[in-house]
Amino acid sequence: MTQGYGPQDPNQPGYGQQPPQAPYGGQPPYGTPAQPGYGPPAPAAGGYVADPPGYYMGRTLANWPQRVGAYLIDNLIESIPAFLAVILFGGGNQPGQNPGAGAGAVAFLLYLVSLGVWVYNRAILQGRTGQSWGKQVLNLRLVRMADGQPMGGGMAAVRDLVHILDGLLCYIGFLWPLWDARRQTLFADKIMNTVVLSEG
Repeated sequence: MTQGYGPQDPNQPGYGQQPPQAPYGGQPPYGTPAQPGYGPPAPAAGGYVADPPGYYMGRTLANWPQRVGAYLIDNLIESIPAFLAVILFGGGNQPGQNPGAGAGAVAFLLYLVSLGVWVYNRAILQGRTGQSWGKQVLNLRLVRMADGQPMGGGMAAVRDLVHILDGLLCYIGFLWPLWDARRQTLFADKIMNTVVLSEG
């Protein structure tokens, strides 16, 4: 049994010798084990590397103009029936004229159609696929932060109702994505734990 005597392994540095050093500017020579400080940043605890601002799970987050554009498209589509009700039965009556119960019923039905379009577009469709019509046009997708999947119809409807809080205090909640690292609204996205991804 040898005690470390005999021929030296040619791949090991001799006694008192230093291992090969990286050349000026960077990387260690090919075949040399990586030294601390070289290569990509080490993962944080649990093996997760934090995303830079504007990204989540390595995917690009929607910016503020994209989100506003999708929201305006959705609201334009959803408001068409209610707008027709206003045009047809709102201000067109002469003083003293009664439009009749039939006209009022039609106007009420048009308002219900607007509500139904909102429920389908913002709750059912967006909850099931992550995309309302406006988000489809701009290639955006609403997902849960927990697993990157659509949040379901009921939770999508609740999230839209929580947007009421974003409109308080001069719409500061809607402006929050301008400076937030995850581009979330202050209340709807933060409370519901959602992000909007850009897939374009």
